[in-house]
Amino acid sequence: MSHLHDDADGPGPEDAQVVLKLYELRREEVMRASRDTLIRWTPKSYADLAAITQFDHEHNAAFRQVSSYFEMAYGLARRGAAHPELVVEWCGEGILLFAKIHPYLAEFREKASPTAFRNAEWVTENTEAGAARLKMFLDRFKTK
Repeated sequence: MSHLHDDADGPGPEDAQVVLKLYELRREEVMRASRDTLIRWTPKSYADLAAITQFDHEHNAAFRQVSSYFEMAYGLARRGAAHPELVVEWCGEGILLFAKIHPYLAEFREKASPTAFRNAEWVTENTEAGAARLKMFLDRFKTK
């Protein structure tokens, strides 16, 4: 694994400070509004994902803010700046967004951004909490 914590390491005080700061940032007014917008956004096709990435889309700013926020948060976990399992426990909402775009990710990477959502993907493949949350969200979407 590429993070600094080995599997025997639990989160420490520094990890707690990181996730508390992430929580504080999520509470910012514009961020809250952007998160609310994306909670309600449900892409039905690759075209829906491609559309929201266009600057003239009404929800583009919200998409950029929320997706980049969670990519940065998960990047901290991936690079060892915070305990990966703890980050996922406290920032699981980003996996909801990842699950929404997951069916279209390969096409999005091929056509638009080869490195898109690589940190969200990493936490879903390298943490128990991330894998479980992704499965839960994908299963939930199948039943709708």
